[in-house]
Amino acid sequence: MMGRFALLLLLAFASLQLFCFAVDDIDIDFDINKNDDVVFYESFDEPFEDRWVVSNKDDYKGVWKHSKSEGHDDYGLLVSEKARKYAIVKQFDEAASLKDGTTVLQFETRLQSGLECGGAYLKYLRPQEAGWKPKEFDNESPYSIMFGPDRCGTTNKVHFIFKHKNPKNGEYVEHHLKHTPSVPSDKLTHVYTATLKRDKELRIMIDGQEKKKANFLSANDFDPPLIPPKTIPDPDDKKPEGWDDRARIPDPNAVKPDDWDEDAPMEIEDLEAVKPEGWLDDEPDEIDDPEATKPEDWDDEEDGVWEPPKMFNPKCETAPGCGEWKRPMKSNPAYKGKWSPPLIDNPKYKGIWKAREIPNPNYFEIGKPDFEPIAGIGIEIWTMQDGILFDNILIAKSENVAKSYRETKWKPKFEVEKERYKAEDEASASDFLAAIKRKLFDFLYEVADMPFLSNYKTQILYQIERAEKQPNLTMGVLVSIVVIILTVFLKLIFGGKDQPSPKVEQKPLVAETTNDEARSGGEQKEEGDESGGAPRRRRRET
Repeated sequence: MMGRFALLLLLAFASLQLFCFAVDDIDIDFDINKNDDVVFYESFDEPFEDRWVVSNKDDYKGVWKHSKSEGHDDYGLLVSEKARKYAIVKQFDEAASLKDGTTVLQFETRLQSGLECGGAYLKYLRPQEAGWKPKEFDNESPYSIMFGPDRCGTTNKVHFIFKHKNPKNGEYVEHHLKHTPSVPSDKLTHVYTATLKRDKELRIMIDGQEKKKANFLSANDFDPPLIPPKTIPDPDDKKPEGWDDRARIPDPNAVKPDDWDEDAPMEIEDLEAVKPEGWLDDEPDEIDDPEATKPEDWDDEEDGVWEPPKMFNPKCETAPGCGEWKRPMKSNPAYKGKWSPPLIDNPKYKGIWKAREIPNPNYFEIGKPDFEPIAGIGIEIWTMQDGILFDNILIAKSENVAKSYRETKWKPKFEVEKERYKAEDEASASDFLAAIKRKLFDFLYEVADMPFLSNYKTQILYQIERAEKQPNLTMGVLVSIVVIILTVFLKLIFGGKDQPSPKVEQKPLVAETTNDEARSGGEQKEEGDESGGAPRRRRRET
């Protein structure tokens, strides 16, 4: 009886655990758009015009479009034109606070035309009391955080910039994350995540992989540091008159030597040089091309007086030189350049002057950053590329929620794109190699037709045929052809009696033999072939 009760209790416990796991899954997948931890989410599944406001400032002429991501049915916000400035903003009904708990900023972007020079970042805007209006949104509109990729020239980084108000003077200071991660260089969809934790920690992830961890209060992670220095140089302190901070000075007692000639040139004519024998003084380096003719449609009134193009003077090919001979220049042994006195230690040197340090009136201490609330999201960029697609913009209070969006919204698209581009790259590489191979064999056929190889043409053609029909033999065959050509060159250079072309035993290649050829023992001849087996150059398809 007790054993049966224990078994029932164990089954009940297991069922409870399975139910809990199921509830967790439902919380992530089913209620993903109703989760209280989701502060803001934009999927761009529907046209954006009734929710986002395009800036009407004159500088921003770029046209935003509601467009599908290439290869998907998923829509996004598209940068549609090159070399334009773009500005668009989404104002929240209620500002989102960044002061409590964890905040995750996440969005997707796809550089469908690449990114050579331009930005693809988001600005998380302060409340309108800070001084901005949706219709007038521009680069001066005050933001709390700027986050996302940017690339141009030597710039290649995923920005994270935040503006923080100094509690002492009320000024906003812009703090830039140091040593930021690089922007992925492909054309796939990537998801960028910035997690702000109340323990002063910042985590930057790309595609769910951590790329940077920083501390908001660390001077090593942000420039300038969030907490200003305790002391600063006194702006009213001035360097005393007569303060000499030159460590070394010209020797006042030094005198220029009497034999120092400052006017001596660096180079002089080599008077020992002699004009080479055979130099053609009366022949120019270039002459008019004697075979050139004036084009029939040449109009002297419109095109000017026609002059034949120049060509290298063939008489100068064997001569040491043409034209007026001039002695070459050589280094002047008497050259010394401008004289200057040597340097000596300065007897009046007092060191490098620095202003005295005073307490920094703007210094403050803080246990965590005091972020401004976010009242909207704006995209304000200048780019030379089109095809930038923004999608799935998320602000959440939970890392798990952000992870679930990556798993359900971003990852399926990314996997499809990755496989497609992989297949395209492989096909492209295969096509490239095939094209190279075709050009190689075309070149070899041209080599076989060269007159000085006529005695070896049959042998070379046979080797080319072998390489084409059996690719695994290609390298060995190429070496054989090179050996033949080198042999001929050596004979031409060093002389010797012509030897008969070596007889090549030609056996049918089993892999390429047709049924008819097999039945006839491979002895069929092509029409007009009287050689009894030597392969003819066949017409090749291109």
